[in-house]
Amino acid sequence: MTPPSSTYRVQLRPEFTFTDATAVIPYLHRLGAGALYASPVLDATPGSTHGYDVVDPARARPELGGEEARRLLAKRLREAGLGFVVDIVPNHMAVEVAKTNRWWWDVLRRGPGSAHADFFDIDWRRGKVLLPVLGADADVAELRIDGDELVYYDHRFPIAPGTGEGSPQEVHARQHYELVGWRRGNAELNYRRFFDITTLAAVRVELPDVFHATHDEVLRWVAEGEVTGLRVDHPDGLADPGGYMRMLRAGAPEAWLVVEKILHPGEDLPQSWPVDGTTGYDALREITGLLVDPAGEAPVTELARRLGQPVDYHQVEDRARRLVTDRILVAEVHRIAALVRGIEQEAAAGAVAETMIAFPVYRSYLPEGAAHWAAAIATARAARPDLAEAIDALDFQVREDPHGELATRFQQTSGMVVAKGTEDTTFYRYTRFAALNEVGGSPNDFGADVAAFHTAAAARAAGWPAAMTTLTTHDTKRSEDVRARLAVLSEVPGEFADAVTRWTARRGIDEPSLNLLAWQTLVGAWPIDADRLRGYLDKAAKESKLRTTWTDHDEEFERAVAAWPDEVLGDAELRAEVEAFAGRIRGPGWSNSLTQKLIQLTSPGVPDVYQGTELWDFSLVDPDNRRPVDYAARAALLAEIAGGWLPEIDSSGAAKLLVVHRALTLRRDRPELFTGYRRLHAEGPAAAHAVAFERRGLITVATRLPVGLAAAGGWRDTVLPLPDGEWTDTLTGTVVTGQLAAMLARYPVALLVRGES
Repeated sequence: MTPPSSTYRVQLRPEFTFTDATAVIPYLHRLGAGALYASPVLDATPGSTHGYDVVDPARARPELGGEEARRLLAKRLREAGLGFVVDIVPNHMAVEVAKTNRWWWDVLRRGPGSAHADFFDIDWRRGKVLLPVLGADADVAELRIDGDELVYYDHRFPIAPGTGEGSPQEVHARQHYELVGWRRGNAELNYRRFFDITTLAAVRVELPDVFHATHDEVLRWVAEGEVTGLRVDHPDGLADPGGYMRMLRAGAPEAWLVVEKILHPGEDLPQSWPVDGTTGYDALREITGLLVDPAGEAPVTELARRLGQPVDYHQVEDRARRLVTDRILVAEVHRIAALVRGIEQEAAAGAVAETMIAFPVYRSYLPEGAAHWAAAIATARAARPDLAEAIDALDFQVREDPHGELATRFQQTSGMVVAKGTEDTTFYRYTRFAALNEVGGSPNDFGADVAAFHTAAAARAAGWPAAMTTLTTHDTKRSEDVRARLAVLSEVPGEFADAVTRWTARRGIDEPSLNLLAWQTLVGAWPIDADRLRGYLDKAAKESKLRTTWTDHDEEFERAVAAWPDEVLGDAELRAEVEAFAGRIRGPGWSNSLTQKLIQLTSPGVPDVYQGTELWDFSLVDPDNRRPVDYAARAALLAEIAGGWLPEIDSSGAAKLLVVHRALTLRRDRPELFTGYRRLHAEGPAAAHAVAFERRGLITVATRLPVGLAAAGGWRDTVLPLPDGEWTDTLTGTVVTGQLAAMLARYPVALLVRGES
């Protein structure tokens, strides 16, 4: 297996098809990309804008152009020398439009007797499949019959053979499913789902026949050389992730294989998984930490406290996770609790919930990761001594049979509690410093020690050299350039605190967490129009679940939030203040962006460039980050750079394109340079502002904390002692010495190679 030199991520959707992706191959080749990395390509729910709601894993999605267009894309990529990495979704399938999923349709029609009854993780012991699609239970009166289907508005369901006589309600009573009010789903659902989304039903890929039915088509593409890499979505939801990885590796022995496993600080991938690494959120966290000034923590925290924002991170996280176990994933908790022998159901449910809330990582993979399990049990026992007997019983029974149903279901669900409670709730409640509120991140860790970054990079070089690294994905809460600009706030916390205090007094949002997040978002993504900001704030307000939610709306609060962007942007004096402040941090933000990008592109691992981020990109959480990319404009700028143009660092973002182009091209054309890893130390008055490392005949030099650097008088006589030989900066084409003032005079980063560029 030879991993790609790099990947370029595209979001396929009906508006950007296989044919559209084929059209940008020449640009990607000139950019230097090693592979095209595509979002899911299998048939999905009609109109899906992301493709993770797969309905048929045995065919290329027709809305993207189907099999013929997919094969042409693969052919053109091979001809251009680019790999093709495909995102696969083993954990779940979409059932929102039941008839589009032939397996699910057959299960609803035939029940436990269906040939596909075991494909989905359904608890048949509880009888009929509960489908929470009605407005209320009483709406069963609104059902009607259309041929051999039961119809409820746009929803259609099959009628089992021989059960179609009588009224719609009588027919409904004879089916293998029961249509009920949507509010009953969280507490009563009897099939496993993806998080709290009842329209995504979990698939039992641990069964060999299900694995082959869901994977054989993609594995055929791999065997025929059309697909060179696979990215596995959400492995934590699987019953046996390690076993799944071994089956996948057996089916794709030569493919590059990375998993969307989100590692907490200090956590490692299980050693038994035959994969090449994660999809890079760990690298994102490590690189972001370099940009954040720990000295800014106290004033930033004080601002949050003064505005009424909770500042005890662990308390906020605990409450958010408790909300998930008590109100959102109740059905899952009860299903697990029913498996605990000898304990009354309510106590067992409490023990299960408390242990999940206490988990220090997303999940364990018993018997691997037993220390994480033990830590969660100890924390739960200390928090709830009244549940000690139930917690001990849970602990004993899980350890007794780590591959049994109890242990399996607990581990599958703990990841859901952590992800839903932390990423999707806490990160919208604990908004002290939004640059840290990122997938795989820890908002409680304010900045990173430079030595710790180098230790992590060296460990990746030694243990996971083919792991993916990333700065922006379809799942990040904000793009890399927004994050880079927000990191500057840690260097000017007093100025920011004064500004937000004034702005809040003038146009504050009546919910402290959202208020603080809104001002950070406004300056981080500036300039941003009212509609984009409104869409983001609506999602943030509902994800936080403080004043409103996706299901229980506070209409008055939502109207106030929706009006806020127009009110702020329409207030000429306030808008001018915001614009001036954003202008103050814009330049240092650009410096941070170039720093983190060059580090990501040249440090150990396989770097991914998310669509469009080769220029400045100030996107927010999805769906904002799936907006169309102007490839014609990028191709025009790239042509100028290829012709020798050295752009200024300005709003065009061409300087970032230069960095991306040079680094990716070097990775592709001179892979021998990107082996090994050694930290380099700068010397002199500004040494703390330099990050530098050597691969093999290649040196990366980057600037950190640029505001502090400028305030201290710049680099002055700070030097970076270079190994023997003549070193040329590939960004500028100039021969350099170790004097950082000269080396970084044009750009805040340098990419040095020994000898001629």
